Amino acid sequence: MEPCGEETFMAKSKMATVFFCQNCGYESAKWMGQCPACKQWNTLVEEKVSVTGSGMGGSARLVAPKDRPKPVSISSIDMKESDRVPTGLAELDRVLGGGVMAGSLTLVGGDPGIGKSTLLLQVCRNMANAGHKVLYISGEESLKQIKLRANRIGEFQDTMLLLCETNLELIEDAIKQAQPEIVIIDSIQTMYQESVSSAPGSVSQVREATSVFLQLAKGMGISIFIVGHVTKEGTVAGPRVLEHMVDTVLYFEGDRHASYRILRGVKNRFGSTNEIGVFEMRKEGLVEVANPSEFMLNGKPEGASGSVVVCSVEGTRPILIEIQALVCRTNFGIPRRQTTGTDFNRVNLLMAVLEKRLGIQIGDCDAYVNIAGGMKVNEPAIDLGIIMAIVSSYKNRPIDEKTLVFGEVGLSGEVRAVSQVQQRVQEAKKLGYNTVVLPKVSAEGLENIKGIKLIGVAGIGEAIDII
Repeated sequence: MEPCGEETFMAKSKMATVFFCQNCGYESAKWMGQCPACKQWNTLVEEKVSVTGSGMGGSARLVAPKDRPKPVSISSIDMKESDRVPTGLAELDRVLGGGVMAGSLTLVGGDPGIGKSTLLLQVCRNMANAGHKVLYISGEESLKQIKLRANRIGEFQDTMLLLCETNLELIEDAIKQAQPEIVIIDSIQTMYQESVSSAPGSVSQVREATSVFLQLAKGMGISIFIVGHVTKEGTVAGPRVLEHMVDTVLYFEGDRHASYRILRGVKNRFGSTNEIGVFEMRKEGLVEVANPSEFMLNGKPEGASGSVVVCSVEGTRPILIEIQALVCRTNFGIPRRQTTGTDFNRVNLLMAVLEKRLGIQIGDCDAYVNIAGGMKVNEPAIDLGIIMAIVSSYKNRPIDEKTLVFGEVGLSGEVRAVSQVQQRVQEAKKLGYNTVVLPKVSAEGLENIKGIKLIGVAGIGEAIDII
């Protein structure tokens, strides 16, 4: 007897065990302690996948001659400004490069409770009020929960549609039927495809779901935002290949217990990846911070040692940040080193330069360095500020309140040039600073700016003499 249809399918389809790397998406038939692709340890996880037996013997898909893609010349491609739609949030538009591109797939990641869903719900409100059709798909909250948060944000138009579903096939049908301009997926880890045997949130499911949304975005010309949960290391849970598939990757930074939020563009195929957006969390939602420098310097102590203001450039925007340092004699055999908001190894390197080039004996001291305001800054231009803050705390001598510092420090103790010097100095003048300590090389080629004193230093010794 010939097997029936179901038995035939089961005969041709069987379950196989495959190991996926959670970091880069590498696929292997056997488990390995180290991923051969990204060299990370203990990242391979076991998953069951269905393998069809058709193989290469299956019939090839025939494509009609008229449906075959044809190459086109680059000059024939028409770019329209109308393809980019503003979100109604200037800070978000800045990070995106001017607005939402039609046919784009954007990933928004961040810690739980940081404000990802609130931000996207505000985007939905602004877009719906502007007359755009928006579809919000939630796999984590009920319709009443979303409505409760929406009431706190403001009034919504009827062009805003809600759907609670986690099945990818049903979601795909709903999107094709509704024909929206903007789609929000909250979150990607809850979506599942029935044909994939693994659990929702696994490497296979996340990759399959992202692939489906990518095809929908490109095929229908709609903008899709997907929310991704992050691990304790701060990366999006699931394979790193998720970041490679999408067009834009945005990360929400900041302490969930504080009011500020920083939106950083990590990847953007339609604009700069260095821009940041600053928001403040209030009961009515996220409010834009127009002047981040003033916001970051709120509460700066007066006449305290170990405090210095530096200027960092994020994309095209100069931002003034306070660096705090505390140096004291250790009570233990091994001195402690701790940093918040900047690179730990960089601070250790700068302390070694201080000890070697200037003979300041801080090897037996505890050192704590903090970037006030909750920002994470790794720009080399803050090196001179870190050094001056450490020496100021060590000598217990405060730095003048109206003095701004920036410059990169080399291993020989030299102060090297940095980019966008003019913008940094103008930002300092705008906020009332009258003295700027900067690299001597940068000061020589700078235009004269009235009302502000420029002190060019060639090495860290000259900078320390100012304290």
